[in-house]
Amino acid sequence: MSSIPLLADDNPIADDRTTRARIRDAAINCFAEKGIADTTVRKVAESAGVSPGSVIHHFDSMDGLRAGCDEYVAATIRGYKRDAMTSGPSIDVLAALRGTSMGPMIGYLAAVLADDSPAVAKLVDDLVDDAEGYIQEGVNAGMLRGSADPRGRAIVLTMWSLGALVLHQHIERLLGVDLTDPKLGTNPNLANYAIPVYEIYGEGLMTEAFAANLQQVFRQGPEANEPATGSQDPEGKGTP
Repeated sequence: MSSIPLLADDNPIADDRTTRARIRDAAINCFAEKGIADTTVRKVAESAGVSPGSVIHHFDSMDGLRAGCDEYVAATIRGYKRDAMTSGPSIDVLAALRGTSMGPMIGYLAAVLADDSPAVAKLVDDLVDDAEGYIQEGVNAGMLRGSADPRGRAIVLTMWSLGALVLHQHIERLLGVDLTDPKLGTNPNLANYAIPVYEIYGEGLMTEAFAANLQQVFRQGPEANEPATGSQDPEGKGTP
């Protein structure tokens, strides 16, 4: 069984809950290692040590299994992020990273995010909703600045983070750190990625004046920035 922490299940039968969790964990591993197309009910069953019928019994279908995995991964990320945000500015970031037991869940995200499907759209929507919530908790805790558009900021930051997972092979090639590594929190090469990220988040990239100017331009919209034009005669001369 993987190192993924089990979430409480509504089913009161302990053995049944354990079987369901074992199937879910095995599915997350299979999706992370093999991708969507090569993960089947039979492969998940073999990995979990159960029959294919047991997989269908607990999740109805592969779509149901994907939904169960998505819900679990999103809930786990939500829990870690909220714990971090509610810790306040004094949080020991390295200790929090070392204590994070995401296992293959990050690899799972990297594998499924490129799938253009309603299931992935729902997963992304859930992650954005969660991000909006825990970012606000970070604002309340004095760790993050407030925003004039909290929803928009949560969407952009989530897309940036998820995009990094989809392109994780290039990040590993260029920075020497695999974001899908289950032991990422103890990898010394993590600093190659984390330092630039927190520099951008903490110090910004543009000067305050230039950033303010750009925000003003986009708030006014494209029409406000078009040069005024007068009516012209057939020879191209402006009328008085």
